[in-house]
Amino acid sequence: MTLFEKIAARQIPADIVYEDEHTIAFRDLHPVAPIHVLVTPRLPLPGLSSAGTEHIEVLGHCLNAARRVAAQLGLEPGGYRVVINNGDDAGQTVPHLHLHLLGGRQMSWPPG
Repeated sequence: MTLFEKIAARQIPADIVYEDEHTIAFRDLHPVAPIHVLVTPRLPLPGLSSAGTEHIEVLGHCLNAARRVAAQLGLEPGGYRVVINNGDDAGQTVPHLHLHLLGGRQMSWPPG
């Protein structure tokens, strides 16, 4: 069972800001922005590269959940960033697909 599955099952505490039947969103323990929320599917996909055409609905649901959380947290007027790290070289540390929702400050491009 992945760390995120344990959070969804309430085996590990987390600051949950949104959940529905397909996704759960909670604040990152090591935020890199004033608002840093992880949005993850309940389905334990190891990463984006593990998703196939059969997961299109789950992926879309995650993006829509990120949009809803951004609105709920007041990020829509100024904007926000959604990031997916896929694999070790990209910085993925938990082998469970998740989106980083970042906001509350000006973002630079390219990121550091």
